[in-house]
Amino acid sequence: MKIKALLPMKGNSERVPNKNMRSFDGAPLYHAIVKSLLASRYIEYVVINTDSPLIAKDARDSFGDKIIIIDRPLEIQGDYVSMNNIIEYDLNHLEGEHFIQTHSTNPLLRAETIDAAVSLYFESLEKYDSVFSVTKLQTRLYDKNAKPINHNPEELLRTQDLEPLYEENSNFYIFSKKAFKNAGKKRIGLKPKIFEVNKLEAVDIDEPEDFKLAELLHMHKDNL
Repeated sequence: MKIKALLPMKGNSERVPNKNMRSFDGAPLYHAIVKSLLASRYIEYVVINTDSPLIAKDARDSFGDKIIIIDRPLEIQGDYVSMNNIIEYDLNHLEGEHFIQTHSTNPLLRAETIDAAVSLYFESLEKYDSVFSVTKLQTRLYDKNAKPINHNPEELLRTQDLEPLYEENSNFYIFSKKAFKNAGKKRIGLKPKIFEVNKLEAVDIDEPEDFKLAELLHMHKDNL
């Protein structure tokens, strides 16, 4: 089963300026995730929806016919446009039924992890309609009023004995056109399944310090 990968990217980035084209391991940051996607045995094409002519040109020059460029129209440009609106636009302009959506800000995500998640998705379609990535949390959590969320301070269980919680880490979402529509145009379907990703591999670049952390981890990627 072959699927297409959706990799939306905008030219402007508020917290990390020029993030997508910033050098990471000697190439623009987004090259890292594109290489992992193209190394997957399931992914047919990487679809880049972008408002940046610079990103579009670099992608075509660097990856050739394995890239599909979608020029982002004005009505879905800007910092406050929902990602689901961009995905909807892509799905309406692409053939095929099954998709994985990820971000350029996941440079440590490995092809082996992508393959395992896509394999799980196809194996589970009779029971689940989508798969999304998470990071396991086993720590004592509190709300803003210092009220315990997932533990009883009177018991003080060891953190490894706490019931795990799972954080949506935005590494990837796997879904079908049908599931997206049935869920009200959302990438997490009505019957989703979680897929746990190693917390080091799952590092997502949102802030300048995240970029530094990802670079340091990348130096030791074979040991992650």
